[in-house]
Amino acid sequence: MVLSLTLTGQAQHKTAPAAATPPAKPPAARNEDPQLYRNATFGFRFQIPYGWVDRTKEMQEGNEAGKAEVLLAIFERPPQATGDTINSAVVIASESAASYPGLKRAEDYLGPLTELATSKGFKPEGEPYALQVESRQLLRADFTKPLSVKTSSVETSNDKLTMRQCTLVLLAKGEIVSFTFIAGTEDELDDLMDGLHFGPAKSP
Repeated sequence: MVLSLTLTGQAQHKTAPAAATPPAKPPAARNEDPQLYRNATFGFRFQIPYGWVDRTKEMQEGNEAGKAEVLLAIFERPPQATGDTINSAVVIASESAASYPGLKRAEDYLGPLTELATSKGFKPEGEPYALQVESRQLLRADFTKPLSVKTSSVETSNDKLTMRQCTLVLLAKGEIVSFTFIAGTEDELDDLMDGLHFGPAKSP
């Protein structure tokens, strides 16, 4: 499942940007915002935080035909790097509801989602609940995971450093669309979720 790629305990140093002048970006097409991901099929858009790293293509290479498809995978810093702060991330994916016999509602996806999260060291945080985001009804499930941090080559446990994951589940057009947000604090999660907006979906 694609979410397994987002449930690893990543941490990241926040370093000051280099003084060198960044390379010039090609001009965006008129009315095109390179920081805005749009999905007409499911009728949503997501505002990508400036400076984040896009790993969508790399994660799509692991897609299996007829199974989960990564729609967007972005990280605050390169995911392979390590450090002492949470590497915030957003991963949006879709997979066929037919992969789960008997799945008729978003709530029916809670079992597989929770099983995957707990297998990666997360624990449920509170009870899942329905959430209205503009014109859509989604299901929200939260998870937390305490992280071990390497300091001076010694791995120590820091209870104050906790990875927080929020996954929103949407059932639409026979597909399960999952919006997974990862951050170090509730405020950071809320800020990321504020970038998600819904509109009319494209007709079949």
